[in-house]
Amino acid sequence: MKRLILAIVMGLTAAPAAADSYVPIYDENTFRSLVDGKLLRNRLYGVRLNVLNNGQIQGAAIGWDISGNWSWQDGYFCREMVWGGDPIPYNCQLVEVQGDSIRFTVDKGAGDSASFRIQ
Repeated sequence: MKRLILAIVMGLTAAPAAADSYVPIYDENTFRSLVDGKLLRNRLYGVRLNVLNNGQIQGAAIGWDISGNWSWQDGYFCREMVWGGDPIPYNCQLVEVQGDSIRFTVDKGAGDSASFRIQ
């Protein structure tokens, strides 16, 4: 189970992001306004994340803490994290939004994705 959650936290789901009504976010200030003071949650897998304005990531998934750092580089969300002692390697991700849902797609949008509800 922890491996499955690790995949979700890393942004690696079973299918690549499909073309749909998600809108890409390339501007750091727009991204910050979306996540500032908000909880990002994937209830199916019990993931809760806070992406803080100071460049830190805090959260938890199924009882294990998540911590990390992030930066905005050339229109992408770049992060590295640790979950329950397991490193989640550095990766830059495309960020997209649709209503109160935010999606992160690894490898600058070329890989798999994970969606979270913004609360």
